[in-house]
Amino acid sequence: MKQVDLRSDTVTRPSSAMLKAMAEAEVGDDVYGEDPTVNRLQETAAEIMGKEAALFVPSGTMSNLTALLAHCGRGDEYIAGQQAHIYRWEGGGGAIFGGVQPQPIEFEADGTLDLNRIENAIKPPDYHHPVTRLICLENTHGGKVLPMEYLSQVRQLADRRKLALHLDGARVFNAAVHLGVPVGEIAVNFDSVSVCLSKGLGAPVGSVLCGSGELIEKARRWRKVAGGGMRQAGILAAAGIYALRNNVERLAEDHANAERLAWGLREIQELAVTPAQTNILFVTPSKGGADSLRHALAQEGILIGGGETIRLVTHLDVTAADVDRTVAAIKKHFAG
Repeated sequence: MKQVDLRSDTVTRPSSAMLKAMAEAEVGDDVYGEDPTVNRLQETAAEIMGKEAALFVPSGTMSNLTALLAHCGRGDEYIAGQQAHIYRWEGGGGAIFGGVQPQPIEFEADGTLDLNRIENAIKPPDYHHPVTRLICLENTHGGKVLPMEYLSQVRQLADRRKLALHLDGARVFNAAVHLGVPVGEIAVNFDSVSVCLSKGLGAPVGSVLCGSGELIEKARRWRKVAGGGMRQAGILAAAGIYALRNNVERLAEDHANAERLAWGLREIQELAVTPAQTNILFVTPSKGGADSLRHALAQEGILIGGGETIRLVTHLDVTAADVDRTVAAIKKHFAG
């Protein structure tokens, strides 16, 4: 029986066409800037995002880290959401590597950061305070898409307060597909954008950081310092190029499958289900029921995430039939 893995969209496997592109990739030493496939990926990503340059890195964590270190110096500060990946789930890299202090604030229910809260978190010029340099947004956050008007408002705030603006856009293509806009229309609001290739886009490894030429040169140095300098990385970059060319529009299928999953699960009285905007939804079983549900689904070859509130993520390896099978298995569990 096929295993259905709904824990994350990071579990995708390269398609045969992607593997072929990887096998045929022309390579060189990327630390010397001589890998033609890496260079082509960076040029492609920069063009799509409407930025001057881009940097290929091993992970989204490193992409965000190099962005923080390129924007901020020791004793500087960035503002981010309390549950933001860049703050909560990346090991405190900005503080460890660069002495950069985070200033977390609470998210609103729709995944935005309230403009007044951002404004109030900005430190006034005073040698008692760290220097606020950067605002970090996340799109999507928990599958929620930031409205275009909101992005413009944050950009105006950043300009007025002379701050840089970074986007953790690990799933920014999901946001663009949901909104029906070119991803560059989202990216134009930001000084830097981190894009993950190994989530819904289906590449096995890697992210790209996009920004100005000057910023990317700073980030390149920090990539090396953090151990991210790669050699014949064109094998991996080829997968990223294939993903950008072939796997963006099909994200709409993942969104449709997430909505199909949400609708099916809403019929189960023992579950509280959030609506799905993109490819992520959350379900909360009746108190104490999460572990038994995980165990029961594992016996059926279906993997789901941890915690009492469970994240379910659709991706290119999950079909509509897999969704229906999952709904049936969960209904069976609660009926039993």
